[in-house]
Amino acid sequence: MTDAANPLLTPSALPYALPDYAAIRPEHYLPAFRAAFDEHRAEIAAITRVRSMPTFGNTMVPLEQAGAMLERVAHAFYTVSSADATTEIQEIDEQLAPLMAAHEDAIRLDAQLYWRVKTLHDQLDALGLDAESRYLVERHFREMTHAGAGLDDDAKARLTALNQKISTLTTTFEKNLLADTNDLAVHFETADELDGLAAGELSAAARAATDRGHDSGFLITLPLFTGHPYLASLTNRESRRRIMEASRSRAVRGTANDNRTVLTEIAALRAERAALLGHDSHAAYVTADETAGSPDAVADLLKRLAPAAASNARAEQAALQAIIDETEAEPFALEAHDWAFYTEKVRAAQYDIDTAALRPWFEAERVLQDGVFFAATQLYGVTFAERSDLVAYHPGARVFEVFNPGGSALGLYVLDLYTRDAKRGGAWMNPIVSQSALRGTAPVVVNNLNVAQPGDGEPTLLTLDEVTTLFHEFGHALHGLFATVNYPHFAGTNVFRDFVEFPSQVNEMWILWAEVLDNYARHFETGEPLDAVIVERLRATETFNQGHDTSEYLAAAWLDQAWHRLGASDTVTDVAAFEAEALAEIGLDNPAVPTRYSSTYFAHVFSGGYSAGYYSYIWSEVLDADTVEWFRENGGLTRENGDRFRARLLGVGGSKDPLEAYRDFRGRDAEIAPLLKRRGLG
Repeated sequence: MTDAANPLLTPSALPYALPDYAAIRPEHYLPAFRAAFDEHRAEIAAITRVRSMPTFGNTMVPLEQAGAMLERVAHAFYTVSSADATTEIQEIDEQLAPLMAAHEDAIRLDAQLYWRVKTLHDQLDALGLDAESRYLVERHFREMTHAGAGLDDDAKARLTALNQKISTLTTTFEKNLLADTNDLAVHFETADELDGLAAGELSAAARAATDRGHDSGFLITLPLFTGHPYLASLTNRESRRRIMEASRSRAVRGTANDNRTVLTEIAALRAERAALLGHDSHAAYVTADETAGSPDAVADLLKRLAPAAASNARAEQAALQAIIDETEAEPFALEAHDWAFYTEKVRAAQYDIDTAALRPWFEAERVLQDGVFFAATQLYGVTFAERSDLVAYHPGARVFEVFNPGGSALGLYVLDLYTRDAKRGGAWMNPIVSQSALRGTAPVVVNNLNVAQPGDGEPTLLTLDEVTTLFHEFGHALHGLFATVNYPHFAGTNVFRDFVEFPSQVNEMWILWAEVLDNYARHFETGEPLDAVIVERLRATETFNQGHDTSEYLAAAWLDQAWHRLGASDTVTDVAAFEAEALAEIGLDNPAVPTRYSSTYFAHVFSGGYSAGYYSYIWSEVLDADTVEWFRENGGLTRENGDRFRARLLGVGGSKDPLEAYRDFRGRDAEIAPLLKRRGLG
């Protein structure tokens, strides 16, 4: 293949340098990566060959300019490998994993480059740098040291081997999980078995069955987390049991897709790597360069919240059992697959709300345009225009141009709403192009969700949870769009892992905000607004079922910590026993409230970027809840408030210590009381 035949080897000529996905073929990726690796290494060699003493101009500036091609190729590929992972793309991903790990180590462990950065760091006060440039030196030095750049050559060789092996295994974990999740989709022959689902949900299940090659029936695909949205509606207990059983069986059935050996090896290798880098555990290694600072700080927060959450969950369980005892002709003991169904009965009894019946008011396009986009326009003055002329990586992904107040161009936003077999589970945001004044690039970001797609011509009606997910992920997108930095190292959401969820969680506050809700929550057929009485009841239920929801989350966060607090000499031979012991340790071992993710399908920590960091959601929620209080105290959805939040938090990206940025915005450190109140724990 000639260079001219590979569209990845030259910058895209499309608006905002959107990759030319219409021209990119799978066979283009590996040659492009190899060329990008070569170019990046040559750029670093040019820096380290300089004979004069290090200066910011001859070291840090070219370091930030280096790797532009690699970033371009990597963003294009990893967007596809997560959202449209065909067999061919998965094979490329497996080949690429060790190559990428080796290349990253070759750069961040380069002794000559590290010497130059360290020399600058040692004389930082004398350099006369602006704040962002000074922080750039600090972060590069800290990150290279943390990665092992100060190790001797033998230790670096072992470290590189560990990183390559871990990278390969995490890719295997994700591949196994995707395959087993698809295999375990539950097929039902008749609509009676799915009694309780709405017409649109049945239509989506019928479409999924047809797409998978079934002649008839309905296929219920599985989300990433343990439960399933349909468990709240299905009247057939056996159907609920089958779905929950399938979900909890993922990658643990002894098939070729079993992840138990994979994940124990990942945990062991991470522990060995941490020891090599001078830490007691992978959790200690990770948190040392996060705002938490240590696993003990994480454990203190989780242990503070767990007892009250578990107690609230037991009280909720008793209320559900009472409903069963009173209403069922043959009462039975509540099990995990019953929780959501009877929770809705309790909600209806206490608050007169049927959340499933709200779906006609949450038509997806209206939620997007008149909810998500509307809130952003009101708060930040930005506007959106769909660009049907721009082709994304999949026909289902839509492209929108985003404009600043006054009409100046800001970037592109891509939305990929629907589930498909080639898309990994869950929901996420990632950059396709990162903003940088130094490189002259503007942001292109994508949101992926996994909403079931109804039949042709039928409306997509979202659950309240799906509405929440869309607002949440769009909060990440705003962070990626608004961050305005000089250096690509600080672009978008390149912030500490236990801070990155903060902006996305804040954006959830607008879901039930009166002027936003009234604008988007309209019946898809009649246009009638959601009844004001129902809205007030929804607000009244904000702490409802929080014992369960907080417990399942904390259980997963603790499980993540348990795996990653292991030392290099610790071994685990029985995954199920290890899980049980870990959950019992913190008092979250209630069988009726299973962990949100069990180990074999805990993609966040065994194939994503949240290893020893799943606590980040609740850690960030301390800031989030405190910020929501600030908005309420200062007039809510106003341009003045939005401009302050954008300028002092979202706009700085990673160019400033995040807690310093928070203090600049809030005027003080965050307080935990609003979180405890929100979660019903205080």
